[in-house]
Amino acid sequence: MNSKITLIVVQGVILFPALLWKVYQLTRAPGDVARWMVTACLACFAAAYPLGLLAGDVNQPDPGRIVPLLFQHIFLCGLVFSLACFFLFSARPAARARRRALLEAVPLGAAILVMATVTVLMPDVPPAQYPRAGVSIFYLAADLYLTYGIASACFFARRYARGAAPRLARGLSVASLGFAIGAVGGATLIAVVLVHWAGAAIPWLLVQATVWLVFPSAILLVVGLSYPGVATRLAAARVWWQHLRTYHRLRPLWTKLHEAFPEDALSRTPLSRWRDALSVLGVHRRYYRRVIECRDGLVRISPYVALLDGSLPDRLTEALRAHARREPVPEEPMPIALPDGGSLDDDARELVTLSESLAGAAEASRPARTAGRPVSRRAR
Repeated sequence: MNSKITLIVVQGVILFPALLWKVYQLTRAPGDVARWMVTACLACFAAAYPLGLLAGDVNQPDPGRIVPLLFQHIFLCGLVFSLACFFLFSARPAARARRRALLEAVPLGAAILVMATVTVLMPDVPPAQYPRAGVSIFYLAADLYLTYGIASACFFARRYARGAAPRLARGLSVASLGFAIGAVGGATLIAVVLVHWAGAAIPWLLVQATVWLVFPSAILLVVGLSYPGVATRLAAARVWWQHLRTYHRLRPLWTKLHEAFPEDALSRTPLSRWRDALSVLGVHRRYYRRVIECRDGLVRISPYVALLDGSLPDRLTEALRAHARREPVPEEPMPIALPDGGSLDDDARELVTLSESLAGAAEASRPARTAGRPVSRRAR
């Protein structure tokens, strides 16, 4: 029992954040029918979750109160139907998907009708005294539809994953594994119902199989459906972190060029040094601006650099001094620190190398502040 409680808790911890994430994504793309279906799937799962806790054990012969069980299984059937619609609207034209969705609604409606009829006809007695035949028919209708729907979803997921983008394909592969395990779990639930209806003792191994198959399959389903969006956000977070680090690593070069050419700044209201160091807002915009401003400054200082000899950091430092003295130079610019590739990120990497070399040269030339203390040097 403790292992089952642990699985239920893990299921809830994964389920509700995934639902919130899908609702957020839906607000960003409200016209995406497939995303509506995934959100409906997780919403049905979330609605069935507390009803399942309220109803008690779903295994026979302890069925729980029939009304919470009815709504729990209606939401579970809605979950499976939403999954089928997700794959239909993702892989087929809208008209064909709608026609097939109407066909898939027929077994759903039949299962709900049987369960509702059993619920209405069930006598008002404690759950332990429910007629065995009525309880068995209720579960049989639910489990047959759930097993059919999960097996169909597994087939659709494997088929759709073959032509999907890599992240979506990986997510669908995980989800299809959950579907496959869930279909086997559904078959064990059907076996439990039939054994109970026959009046025989339910084997302990069969009861444990339902727990260790149904709950892990639900977890894999949630993880698989959430994986593409989460993976995309993680990739975006890596880019964000890379841009933030590059932005700050360009500070030594940008500072010197900004002092020489303040009119090249794209922002007329620069942040203070502390706010600039601590701010995590507008990272991409600030990154692009800093790279562009550094490149513009290098173009303007390049005629001075062309007249000097030595390493590039030393020539750049001396060129900035010459510019400050307003020394005359030719108007023709020269290329400085050109990247191998043509993208902005390639340019940024080359500028970072120059910026860190410039910072290292400035540190190496800084005199010792205290007698006897060695000058701090950093190899570049």
